[in-house]
Amino acid sequence: MHSPDDHYNPPAQTELPVVYVDDAMLVLNKPAGLLTVPGRGEAKQDCLSKRAQDAYPEALIVHRLDRDTSGLVVMARGIVAQRAINLSFEKRLVDKRYEAVVIGLLPISDSWQEIDLPLLVDWPNRPKRTVNYAEGQQALTRWRCIGVDTARGCSRVELEPVTGRTHQLRVHMQALGHPMLGDTLYATPEALALSDRLQLHARTLSIPHPVSGQVVEFSAPVPF
Repeated sequence: MHSPDDHYNPPAQTELPVVYVDDAMLVLNKPAGLLTVPGRGEAKQDCLSKRAQDAYPEALIVHRLDRDTSGLVVMARGIVAQRAINLSFEKRLVDKRYEAVVIGLLPISDSWQEIDLPLLVDWPNRPKRTVNYAEGQQALTRWRCIGVDTARGCSRVELEPVTGRTHQLRVHMQALGHPMLGDTLYATPEALALSDRLQLHARTLSIPHPVSGQVVEFSAPVPF
């Protein structure tokens, strides 16, 4: 079976999209279409972590975004900072907010709703994930609708992943019947046709600083 990853055409190398840098950490605004870490094969070695390490050789990965998702990625500068940041992720001290556009009209609300659906690799259709109540890993997403486009029949949603499963936000919104625009894995033909990219962006990230422990917050403008 061929997956969308079989033909990898990363965006051209430009100036490294640094949002913040100090002696302990590096925050980048990853463009859509770029892998966070190297994939299998020579053709998939160009990625955000390699580009970062070309400029900051001691930069180490601590989390990742899907290839087609844009937005904030934090990297550690050195093993001590990496351990501290990894611990913050394990303790769920890192708060990440995403923005997405999905097909269908949802009610705008200030109140958060929850999607609590376990996810499992869809083995016959890798790299897709699927909801699986019997064997899936627990996955929890908070979401709310923050705007609608009645002309196009779309809604803009804010998303907060409480857990960090692969493709979690994409599968959870699909499970609600509202897949993200431009999603080559999970969108309906209608939602896929409405955008030439996955409309999912990691917009804000707050995290305890790996040295001071003080919570620092970063943001990246939504490009769609």
